[in-house]
Amino acid sequence: MPSSTTTALSRQPLKKVLEGVTDPRDRRGVRHPLVSVLCLAVTGILAGCRSLTAIWEHAADLEPADLGALGLEEGRALPSESTIRRVLKDLDPAGLDARLTSWFFTRTGTIAGRRVIAVDGKTMRGARTGDNPAPHLLAALDQAAGTVLTQRRVADKSNEIPALPDLLAPMDLDGALITADAMHTQRSTAQWIISRGAHYVLTVKNNQPGLKRALEKLPWKDVPAVSSVDTGHGRRVRRTVQAVEAPEWIDFPGAAQAIRIRRTRTVKGRKHVEVVHLICSLPMDQAQPEAVASWARGHWTIENRLHWVRDVVFDEDRHQLRTRNGPQIMAALRNLAISLIRLLHGATAPIAATTRAMARRPRRAIDLITRPPQ
Repeated sequence: MPSSTTTALSRQPLKKVLEGVTDPRDRRGVRHPLVSVLCLAVTGILAGCRSLTAIWEHAADLEPADLGALGLEEGRALPSESTIRRVLKDLDPAGLDARLTSWFFTRTGTIAGRRVIAVDGKTMRGARTGDNPAPHLLAALDQAAGTVLTQRRVADKSNEIPALPDLLAPMDLDGALITADAMHTQRSTAQWIISRGAHYVLTVKNNQPGLKRALEKLPWKDVPAVSSVDTGHGRRVRRTVQAVEAPEWIDFPGAAQAIRIRRTRTVKGRKHVEVVHLICSLPMDQAQPEAVASWARGHWTIENRLHWVRDVVFDEDRHQLRTRNGPQIMAALRNLAISLIRLLHGATAPIAATTRAMARRPRRAIDLITRPPQ
C-alpha cells in the first residue's frame, strides 16, 4: 500500500471505513443505512452490551444528536433488534475484515523496533448448533498496540495450520515478526513466512520430536544466561533466557537461532519449573535473547488480552446469535471494540472499566467512531 494511501486511510474515522462494507440486503425496502446499523452495534458493544437486545436498548436510550452522528435521521424509527440480527448474520465476514484490517494495519506499533504479530485461535463454544461444530476463529494481534488486525474462520474439517497463510496473506509483512504456538511449528509455515519477507518465533514441542531433541541436545550449560524476576498475583517468576546460533544441522527453514527459556514459578513456597525451546529466523545481531523472550511472552499473553476479554467481559460463549455468519461478525465487532479502546487508552487499558464508563457517557463511544483518530 503506497505511503500516501496509508496516511490518508489512517486519518479516516471508523465510520468512514465502515461505509465501504458491502450491504447484503436488497436495496428495495432498506430503511436504515448499513453503516448506521454497524455503528449502533459497535457503540453498544463499546458500552459493554452482551446481546443484540441489549444493543437495541442502548440505542433506544441515545439522544437524537447522538443518533444523528451515526447517520440516523431524527424522527425515524430505530432499526429493530430483528433488523440488527438479520443484517449481522447476512453480512460477509471477509468484506468487513478486509476494511478493518486495512485501517488497523496503518496503526500498528513496534516492540524493540519491530512490528510483532501474534497468531492464535479461539473456538466460539456457544455458537454450536445441532450437528454443526462451533466455529473456530484464527486472529492476528498486534502485540505492541493490543489491537486485532484481522480474523478468519478455520474450515470445519481443517485446522489452524493451513489457515495461517490465508489469514496473513492480505497484509504487508515485510520486516514483521510472527509469533505462533507449537501447532504452527511446521516447515511449510516457516517457509511461507520467510517468503513474505517476514520472520518468526515459534515454540518447539512434541509435534516436532526431531527438532525438539536437537534443541535439547545443544550445549546449554556452556551458554551465558540472562535472568529476570517478576512478582505479582501472589507468585514469583524467574525467567532465565539463553540463545545460540542455530547449527547448520538444525534442519528447519530459516532457522537462525535457538532459544531456551527456563521459568521457575514460586507459589506459596512451592516451585514449579518449566523449560521451553524456541526457534527464531532472526540472527542474534538483529534480535537479542531478551527481545526474543519478550516477543514469546507477548504471544503467551494473547489468551488474557483477547480471548479472556471476549469470554468474560462480553460473555461470548453464551451469545445466542448462532446462524449463518452471525457468530463471526459478532466476534469481529468485539475485536473492534477491544482494539478501539486500546488505541484510545493504551495497550493495557482495562476493557471492563472502560465499557462501563462508555455506558454512562455514550458520546465517548460515538466520538471514537465518528471522529478522525488522534
